[in-house]
Amino acid sequence: MRLLMLGGTEFVGRAVVEAALAAGWDVTVFHRGRGEAPSGVRTLHGDRTAPDGLAALAEGEWDVVVDTWSAAPRAVRDAARLLAGRAGRYVYVSSCSVYAWAPPAGYTEDAPLVEGASAGAEQSDYARDKRGGELAVLESFGADRSVLVRSGLILGPYENIGRLPWWLNRMARGGPVLAPGPRDLPLQYVDVRDLAEWIVGAAERGLSGAYNLVAPRGHTTTGGLLDACARATGGRAELRWTDPAAILEAGVEPWTQLPVWVPPGSDLHDALHGADVSRALATGLRARPVEETVADTWSWLLGLGGVAPQRSDRPAVGLDPAVEAKLLGV
Repeated sequence: MRLLMLGGTEFVGRAVVEAALAAGWDVTVFHRGRGEAPSGVRTLHGDRTAPDGLAALAEGEWDVVVDTWSAAPRAVRDAARLLAGRAGRYVYVSSCSVYAWAPPAGYTEDAPLVEGASAGAEQSDYARDKRGGELAVLESFGADRSVLVRSGLILGPYENIGRLPWWLNRMARGGPVLAPGPRDLPLQYVDVRDLAEWIVGAAERGLSGAYNLVAPRGHTTTGGLLDACARATGGRAELRWTDPAAILEAGVEPWTQLPVWVPPGSDLHDALHGADVSRALATGLRARPVEETVADTWSWLLGLGGVAPQRSDRPAVGLDPAVEAKLLGV
């Protein structure tokens, strides 16, 4: 098959390109030239936010387009309009954030969606931008040629948000580590490579519609993830499990200062770690063990000297060492 990847040099886009190449596809990568595309692809340059930024896509035909855009929906609209007559299917990597707040645990693809989104809008907030991107794809490709990949938390090699890299680097420093309880708190995430392989398979089988794309609820736990991080980095860390109430009383922000973790029983936990993914599982989603995700991410991170790339449009994550030491009393 012929893939046009809009992006393709970072995190999700790069993983999709690698999965497509592994499947023997012919791959074209359209990007701004700030990063290096994987070898074996055809490269086109352009900035979709600039006037005439899509000029390099004026010609060509593809079986599938994959787009991960997360800013102004009009950029998705412009690309989809340009390609509607020359591409068979449009896969848009959206987010479970498109559901109206707060989705209850077990929510499916039929849950209510955020209001106020528009296909032609300028950038506003993440949820409406992603929903606007979905609407833009549907506008030009219709429901029968659109795949809306509503991803949850994404981890794995190439991560440029900093969540799993922060935990790995913290474990590598060793010593007492603040471990947010409870240890058996279920987590839900998807390895970026499992996400990419599902996308490739979905395109090959001609799927359409919306899918919550994340591993099953409870695929691992907070303890499972942090234990894997400690082992992968050499076992020098001493996990000190701390009651959620004590963490919150200290003013520590879940999700950002303690990446991945959110307190049990909260709307945030149900939204981030409570999606029903039966539709994705029935259409080929496979979730590799947490140990593999962690070990491979650590190996990739070591190759970069321990410093992961960081998206400029996302805030840095992680807990200040002084705050951690105070909480632990060390």
